Amino acid sequence: MKGEGWLFAGTALFFAATTSVYWALSREPAGTAALTVAFLMSSLVAFFFFIEYRRRGLRAQDRREADIAETAGRLAFFPPRSAWPATIAVGVTLLALGVVFGLWLFLIGCGLLAGAVFGFVFQHSDRWN
Repeated sequence: MKGEGWLFAGTALFFAATTSVYWALSREPAGTAALTVAFLMSSLVAFFFFIEYRRRGLRAQDRREADIAETAGRLAFFPPRSAWPATIAVGVTLLALGVVFGLWLFLIGCGLLAGAVFGFVFQHSDRWN
């Protein structure tokens, strides 16, 4: 995962440079905000890959002398079904409608979205890797 981390770190550096040049030349807030978000997102992914590399070490795909048979076997746990993605979609819909129709609907959407994201993240927290 070290290679993927460096790939996304390079992407983050590209977006950082692009953002600073764009802001200096245009002073336009919407494009600067979009490029800043792109920088932050690619930095987050790079950070995740570096942490995973530190935690798990080299994978068989990262070593040149590895055999294909080393990657065989169980990869991970994939849940068979989950209602949380649909619940997140309903929460985001209520959140967006709340922007249009009122604060009360926005707050309901925030509460539903927070609970759904929590449920989605921790639905299989009792399983070990």
